[in-house]
Amino acid sequence: MDTNINIAVLIDGDNIPSAHVKEMMEEIAKYGNPSIKRIYGDWTKPHLSKWKNLLLENAITPIQQYGYTTGKNSTDSAMIIDAMDILYSGKVHGFCLVSSDSDFTRLATRLREAGMQVIGIGERKTPNPFIVACDKFIYIEIIKNKAAREDKDVDDAKEDSVDKITPKDVELIKTTIADVSDDDGWAFLGDVGSLLQKKQPNFDSRNFGFDKLTPLIKSIDIFELEQRENPKSRHKLIFVRIKAKQVIVKKRRR
Repeated sequence: MDTNINIAVLIDGDNIPSAHVKEMMEEIAKYGNPSIKRIYGDWTKPHLSKWKNLLLENAITPIQQYGYTTGKNSTDSAMIIDAMDILYSGKVHGFCLVSSDSDFTRLATRLREAGMQVIGIGERKTPNPFIVACDKFIYIEIIKNKAAREDKDVDDAKEDSVDKITPKDVELIKTTIADVSDDDGWAFLGDVGSLLQKKQPNFDSRNFGFDKLTPLIKSIDIFELEQRENPKSRHKLIFVRIKAKQVIVKKRRR
């Protein structure tokens, strides 16, 4: 995603915890300029009181939405209506939908159909249909762990343990490398990362405890990395391939 584009950040206040909103906004800034920042909820309710000071500190505009009917989430409707108004205004090129609610699945799909980049942010409990409807989906737990590490709060960081790399994850990486590799089996790691994101929007090396894709790949012994000179930059290019078949078989027999 072009980090210079304008993004509308729409937050479901009824469905997202207020903790670490500052770190969340810093995460969003990696993908574009959050030119519109709104949060939706019934601000007469006490459970939203924790948000109030944070809104001023992060320049987020609260949108009042009364719950007219018991058992119905009117916040969803307000967010969806605003999202479509913003879409047709032509002022942004991307959206960040912050919610763990699958009710926003169709909205994410509709925005992408209109050519918008869509980032989702939510808790790990977020249903898969909403996750795959986004271009990229980021777990709040990742942001929480980052904040805990920066504060050196080890116990808090351990509270949300990282995922273990499963054979399914390894197979996804293997097939992705094969999809973009040359005749010698080498693939540019940047292309691998981009395709992984398209195949699985919630794929993130931080889910496995690695800040970047390179150390994640390096930790899996069936892959090998190679650095090459970049004629356009002083930064070297990183390529990856699956190790020779006989090496893989040999390691599996151990």
